[in-house]
Amino acid sequence: MNTIFVKEHEQPRKWYIIDAAGKPMGRVAAKAAAIARGKNKPTFTKNQNMGDYVVIINAEKVLVTGGKESKKIYYHHTGFVGGLKAQTFAKKLEKHPDEPLKLAVKGMLPHGRLGRALMDNVKIYAGSENPHAAQNPQPLEV
Repeated sequence: MNTIFVKEHEQPRKWYIIDAAGKPMGRVAAKAAAIARGKNKPTFTKNQNMGDYVVIINAEKVLVTGGKESKKIYYHHTGFVGGLKAQTFAKKLEKHPDEPLKLAVKGMLPHGRLGRALMDNVKIYAGSENPHAAQNPQPLEV
């Protein structure tokens, strides 16, 4: 069986919109990552950026279960000695409402050059307004 290679500029790309209000964060992130990667297309190739664009709105109203608002902790290191910083889900959502969903989608994409390029296909907004109305995104159910 041969792998199908399609040039990126010949691949038609669609725009999808996902309303994350009241939906589980992992389900929204998994659906967005699969669409951004192009796994819904018959011409899917794992080493090419063939995915569609995904706009996620209402990221601040995403649902987490099991008390993860206080139990889930995000870590990052400043690069200095003793520079390990920690933030709970609730604090991160309060300060940057789109960041937890962005990190969830980023973790489901390949870790490398392709994954960074695929993150450009995902647009996440805290509120219900987005500047992509001209692209006529199709609603996508999770």
